[in-house]
Amino acid sequence: MAEAQHVAIDRVWPDAASDLDDDALVAVLREPVLRVNFVSSVDGAATRDGLSGGLGDAADRRFFELLRRVADVVLVGAGTVRAEGYGPMRVSDASVAWREAHGLTPHPVFAIVSGSLDLDPASRIFTEAPIRPIVVTTPGRDVAPFAEIADVVETGVGERIDAAAATEALRARGLAHILCEGGPHLFGSLLAADVVDELCVTLEPSLEAGESRRIAAGILPAPRELELVHVLRSGSTLLLRYARDA
Repeated sequence: MAEAQHVAIDRVWPDAASDLDDDALVAVLREPVLRVNFVSSVDGAATRDGLSGGLGDAADRRFFELLRRVADVVLVGAGTVRAEGYGPMRVSDASVAWREAHGLTPHPVFAIVSGSLDLDPASRIFTEAPIRPIVVTTPGRDVAPFAEIADVVETGVGERIDAAAATEALRARGLAHILCEGGPHLFGSLLAADVVDELCVTLEPSLEAGESRRIAAGILPAPRELELVHVLRSGSTLLLRYARDA
């Protein structure tokens, strides 16, 4: 992965600080939680031209890389993997050096969620993976093509993943620090299972209008209250971090 472009990120709240370096930014991200990361426009659009990557700017990409830097595993829905053009899960050289210095694997594990197992075992995601990936699917699928290239977690019913059981399966493998990068349906299922600890949202200074989806899909029995943890700023872009309300 190419080195993330350095762009100044300041902390606005809770205590002001200017042009934070990578160490200062990751110092508060190291707790082993299930963290979800999304980007959104000011008017709530989660995509531009159908892609979340169309919204992110240099500050978002820098923070995105730092979130991966500290994660044990990056959890992504198969639809997002296809739509956003994911390749093998690799972090930057700087992140590799940091991870190895802190006793982590050079790259996070890539965990892909597909209830229907609509994945290509010949994809570069598997054939060029620096760390053996994990496939999360539902029981009854033909997992044999993945036996040599990935660990398979089977949980849920039909095409619906049991999000809580999947999370526990990752933690049972020693992958306690989980970063979910979407998409909205996976985020919604994690929310419904009440397993999300933190949410990072990059608020891009744009108005998108149209019919773009929200960052979370599905139905919750009740709203989830959150507590603001920090506010970072780069130009007119805000990087917000929330924790579940105790």
